[in-house]
Amino acid sequence: MKKYLLLFCLMAIVQIGFAGTMPSLDHSVSSDSIVVEFGKSGRIVIIVDSKEDFEKLKLMDINQIIRELDLEENEETGETTIVEIKKKDGTSKQVVKVTEDGAETEVYIGNMRLLVDETGENTKVRFEPGVKKTSDPSFRTYFNLDLGVNNYLEDGKFPTSDKPYAVKGWGSWNVGINWMAAQRISKGFYWDFGLGLQFYNFKFENRDFQAIRGDDMIDFVQRTDVDGFKSKISSSYITAMTMLELDFGKMNDNGSRGVRIAAGPYIGYRLGGQSKFVYEELGGSGRHRDKQDTGLYLQNFRYGLRGELGIGRVKFFSTYDMNTLFQENKGPSLNPITFGIVF
Repeated sequence: MKKYLLLFCLMAIVQIGFAGTMPSLDHSVSSDSIVVEFGKSGRIVIIVDSKEDFEKLKLMDINQIIRELDLEENEETGETTIVEIKKKDGTSKQVVKVTEDGAETEVYIGNMRLLVDETGENTKVRFEPGVKKTSDPSFRTYFNLDLGVNNYLEDGKFPTSDKPYAVKGWGSWNVGINWMAAQRISKGFYWDFGLGLQFYNFKFENRDFQAIRGDDMIDFVQRTDVDGFKSKISSSYITAMTMLELDFGKMNDNGSRGVRIAAGPYIGYRLGGQSKFVYEELGGSGRHRDKQDTGLYLQNFRYGLRGELGIGRVKFFSTYDMNTLFQENKGPSLNPITFGIVF
């Protein structure tokens, strides 16, 4: 089957690779010649100078003819370039390319793809017009969005519910908007870096406690005079990050269908921070909001590690602050941690 496939490639060369560039040929040929015509104007002409050469031609198979063309196979990718067009600027354009992987063969003719699958009992042939192999640029920029949930660790553990600052998962959102750049170091290996804005919310599980700014530190006061509805601390940062990424899909020529892992440090500078307490008067109606600036006791700088895991088109991320949320001796020793998804 592959012999006929390669023959098809040779027949397609004239019409696709050189259409409009070859000079017209006289339809008269020498008596010792073989002419293969296809399409309206495509022709392959094999001229034999002697009867002895014609006898040798009859003994050759299509694989030997390909070998006579002195084709070189890329041992790393398994690709064999059949025809290239050299341009005036020194670059070249591939017209026909064959890639063999065991019993599967892919043929690219211009922007068309022909797939031959001989793994089963029956040979399957699929033709896909207009399909191109996507290129992997050496450098690119893009925007992404982080959406996750926040918590923090105290002495390596999540605070228990009896602590006034224990975090409730639903509502403790992390939202980040990032401008990123990726520099390809080698096939499937990238250096990612960028800048972003991160917004942190830590919603307390005990909604009757309010975080207020004391004289020397953050105080968590239980409000018994009102009916608490929501209590939280929020902060925002501008963050610079850098990561090294391994894309196993690109390494194995599977595009975005493979697994991707990335990890690296980040550092951020605080832009703002406050506490918010939403409550109702006892026996009354209507909600009230009490906001206080707690920025005095939040760390101005944050730094830590970020990790990413991509599976197909889905990417997850996690961050861990190596310094505490509050300044030393100004609040509980809490290291923020985030889990989420990247869009």
